[in-house]
Amino acid sequence: MVKRMTVSGIAVEVVRKDIKNLHLGVYPPVGRVRVATPLVVSDEAVRLAVIDKLGWIKRQRAQFAKQPRQSEREMVNGESHYFLGQRYRLRLHEVNGSGRVALRGIASLDLFVRPGSGREQREELLHRWYREQLKVLIKPLVDQWQSALGVEAAAWGVKKMKTKWGSCSVDARRIWVNLELAKKPTACLEYIVVHELLHLLERSHSDRFVALMDEHLPDWRSRRAALNAGALGYESWDY
Repeated sequence: MVKRMTVSGIAVEVVRKDIKNLHLGVYPPVGRVRVATPLVVSDEAVRLAVIDKLGWIKRQRAQFAKQPRQSEREMVNGESHYFLGQRYRLRLHEVNGSGRVALRGIASLDLFVRPGSGREQREELLHRWYREQLKVLIKPLVDQWQSALGVEAAAWGVKKMKTKWGSCSVDARRIWVNLELAKKPTACLEYIVVHELLHLLERSHSDRFVALMDEHLPDWRSRRAALNAGALGYESWDY
């Protein structure tokens, strides 16, 4: 059950679940405030819990507001792009034939495109390459962690998401990974894979879920911090 309320001018999403304790979080990229609370906790109790943490909430939101954002990508020579946490300079090559992407050394990302291709065509080619690379990286991680956790996803996939790094449909046993993770270090990708697979054991972000994360991936908090510390995309993320 999801409800929305406003506390001291701050929009708060309240999710009531069959859990024991109240959990309050502030999430990137814009500082969305979310409270997961036991079913029996009243709206007034939730409001008081948020008021008690207002100072912390405002500090977290201020940090997100200061976080750097990339300008809109124009897909031109010399532009910065990222792959697995590494910064590359884009180099465009006009060729006859199928487009492709290749890394040159540790500094250049070569994009081979048809003459006259526009920004959208170039971006689509790069995103297709990102998707292919992610799928290669995700499969062994899913295989490894399904075995370690004793779970099995019916399916997994990659898609562009604006509000989450990953998601899990528990009933369908399907997990999704955000295409943007191709730009992040592999440790961040592994964190998301473990996080989503663990939802097959524990649906909510309960104390049990946190305990399972601590047990199986003890450094998950530092991985999460690294994931959320990088420059945000130029898009206006909407929750």
